Amino acid sequence: MSKEAFFISEFSSKRIGDDGAVMGDFVYSKDLFCEGIHFKRSWMSLTQIAHKSMLVNISDAIAMNAKPTLALIGVVIPKSFSYEQLRELGVGFQKVAQDYGVEIIGGDTTAGEKLMISITIIAKRPSKVLYRSGAKLGDWVAYTGTLGNSHKELTRLMRGGRVSQNARFMKPVLKVAFVSKAAKHLHAGMDISDGLSKDLSRLLKSSGNLGLHVKHQMPKRTLCSGEEYEMLFSFDAHKKKVIERIAKQTRTKITIVGKTVRKHYKCRCKEHHF
Repeated sequence: MSKEAFFISEFSSKRIGDDGAVMGDFVYSKDLFCEGIHFKRSWMSLTQIAHKSMLVNISDAIAMNAKPTLALIGVVIPKSFSYEQLRELGVGFQKVAQDYGVEIIGGDTTAGEKLMISITIIAKRPSKVLYRSGAKLGDWVAYTGTLGNSHKELTRLMRGGRVSQNARFMKPVLKVAFVSKAAKHLHAGMDISDGLSKDLSRLLKSSGNLGLHVKHQMPKRTLCSGEEYEMLFSFDAHKKKVIERIAKQTRTKITIVGKTVRKHYKCRCKEHHF
């Protein structure tokens, strides 16, 4: 058991285990975005850092087919930051929040050595919540977009190179329209944050320890590329044409990975946590 899984197991709430916690009419989610772990300040401007921290948090709500409406932001701010640097952060948070109709209603700040951001998103519960645990035996499992670019861009940055401001690692593109239109036809869903293979293992385990009969073998760069924020989902095989039509309508590329079966699926990638 990983340290992350062990720590989560210390808490007994049945609401833990999805991209967000569903309570009443709302879905609550939180992610951390930390200097030295998720980014280096030499790679990104403060506005870009704020942009991405908001996007990766909003992604959790979108993955559950919820409508993000409110945000609480906690920031550990290096003591050396100037007022102009603080303004850059604020502008970055506000821009993405406005793009997605989210109101920032509060939070907290404290001083520290490195920039660390914690965001809580409060979203409106949809009529059809997409849980990780909904996949059924015989479902097709698929993902949106193209995987692998984020890992390639991160590798380039780690080697001292540069990437475009619109690169996947810098600015994920959330598949809001596809999820919204397709949700009623889907059995399960989650965003791909820790790599396709790792997140596949989570979705299949949550759905009763299902396995996967893989349609085509995929390279490790596709299976293990984290920070993608594409959508991973399952659906009844009879809905294939419907899903493909919605993908075409929303200009969303989808790739079918395989079909769920009664066997254990093992993640092929290294742990990203601890």
